[in-house]
Amino acid sequence: MTPLVVVAVLTAAVTHAAWNAIAHGIKDQLLAFTLVGSGGAVCGAVLVAVSPLPAAGAWPLLIASALLHVVYQALLMRSFRLGDFGQMYPIARGTAPLVVTVLAAVFVNELPDAWALTGVALASAGLLGVALWGIRGSGARPHWPAITAAVATGLAIASYTTVDGVGVRASGTPLGYIGWLMLLEGLAIPAYAVASRRRALFAQLRPFAARGLLGGVLSVFAYGLVLWAQTRAPLAPIAALRESSIIVGAAIGAIFLKERFGAPRIAAAGLMVVGIGLMLHTG
Repeated sequence: MTPLVVVAVLTAAVTHAAWNAIAHGIKDQLLAFTLVGSGGAVCGAVLVAVSPLPAAGAWPLLIASALLHVVYQALLMRSFRLGDFGQMYPIARGTAPLVVTVLAAVFVNELPDAWALTGVALASAGLLGVALWGIRGSGARPHWPAITAAVATGLAIASYTTVDGVGVRASGTPLGYIGWLMLLEGLAIPAYAVASRRRALFAQLRPFAARGLLGGVLSVFAYGLVLWAQTRAPLAPIAALRESSIIVGAAIGAIFLKERFGAPRIAAAGLMVVGIGLMLHTG
C-alpha cells in the first residue's frame, strides 16, 4: 500500500471509532441509528447528485451491500444495547479482518502469506482474550449475548467489506458507489423508526440531533475513505489496517465513557493489533 492509502485508512479508523462512540453514547439506540442513518443518507444524496452513475455490473453488489449494511447496523445496535463500548467495539472490529482474509482468498484470489497467517493466529488469540475478560466489574463473567451480537456484527462487516471491495472496483466511480450505498442503507432504520414511533419520534430525536447527524457525516467520510482505498490496494490488508480503530475504540471507552479496561484486556487488545499488523503482509 502507498503512504497515501495508509494515511487514508488510518484516518478512516479514527473517524469510525469516533462515530461509533457517538452512537453508543445515545442510550436509545434506535434514535442513535436513526440520526446516523439520516445524516448518511443526506450525504449520500449529495454525492449521488454530483457523481456519475455506477456501472451496471456494480448494482447487484451495491444492493447486496446495502442489505448487509442494514443487518450490520441492527446487530451493532443490539451489541451496544447489551455491552460496553470498550468491549463490543474491539470484538466486532477484530472479527472482521480475520474473516475478510478468508473471503478475499476464496472469492478474490488474494492469498495470505506466512506472515499474514501468523497475524491471523495472533489476532484470533487477542480477540478471544478481549471477549473472555468482561469489563462490567472485577471478576465479572463474559456477557455471552452481547459477545454473540458483537461477533455477528463482525461477520456482517466482513461480508459487506468483501462485497464492496469487488463492487467499488466494478463501479467505475467510488464517489457514486458510496453515495448510492449510503442513500440506500441510510433510509432503512429511519423508516422503521418513523413506522414504530410515529409522531413521538421527532420530539425524541431533538435533544440528540446534532450529535447523531454528526455521527452520520463521520460514518460516510470514514467508509468513503475505505472504499477509495479498496480501489488502490488488496482487500485483506486494508481491512486489517482499518482495525487499528480497535485501540482508538478501547481508549475512548476507558477515557471518555469511564469503562473499566484492566491489564488483561490491554494485553489482549495489544496482541490483536500486533496480529492485525502482521496481516498487512498479505499479498
